[in-house]
Amino acid sequence: ISDVAFSGHPDLHQWRVIRHGAECRFRTDDAAALTAFVTQVLAVAERTGATIDLDVRSGVVSVRLGSTDQLSLTDACVEAALDITRIADAHGVAADPSTTARTEIAIDALDIDRVLPFWRAVLGYVDEPNPAGRQVTAIVDPERINAAIWFQQMDAPHPQRNRIHLDVNVAHDRAVGRIEAAVADGGTVLSDARARAFWVLADPEGNEVCVCTWQDRG
Repeated sequence: ISDVAFSGHPDLHQWRVIRHGAECRFRTDDAAALTAFVTQVLAVAERTGATIDLDVRSGVVSVRLGSTDQLSLTDACVEAALDITRIADAHGVAADPSTTARTEIAIDALDIDRVLPFWRAVLGYVDEPNPAGRQVTAIVDPERINAAIWFQQMDAPHPQRNRIHLDVNVAHDRAVGRIEAAVADGGTVLSDARARAFWVLADPEGNEVCVCTWQDRG
């Protein structure tokens, strides 16, 4: 089903199409209602076959629907969204689309195929599925939790120093392995002066990232 068709469905006005999927946030101060709502949403996934991601926080449930393999919405997503909306209404859980959002980070690159493997390794990401068979220009968290990264083709280098970099906080016993993988895929360690608090790395075009742990801080 197209994004336009999903967004225009008369009974799905509380849902928002965002980056190859559909999302809605639900709010309640009633812990029992929240628990019942989440339990029944999980049953919807089993019944419809839709891919459903849930993020449950204090009083807020974020629901995302979408095929992670095809990067598209399906008829099962429509069925699931309708069911979830009905369940929320039955439990007095209010839909709140006003704060629905998803962060994506863009990295400019002269040679995407050369730069992308470094970021895939240092972040522990995977290539975003590309059903059309075109060049891979985006990588994603395999658990679909952290922000996606996409690479924008540049036609000329930027001579200025980078004004933004990423901090990747990892478990302390995974930091060295993550750094070694990034270096093997074309990266450079610019500084280990503050290790184990953080190491500064750069991709093949000089974009920087810090791999950070809790150790040796303060």
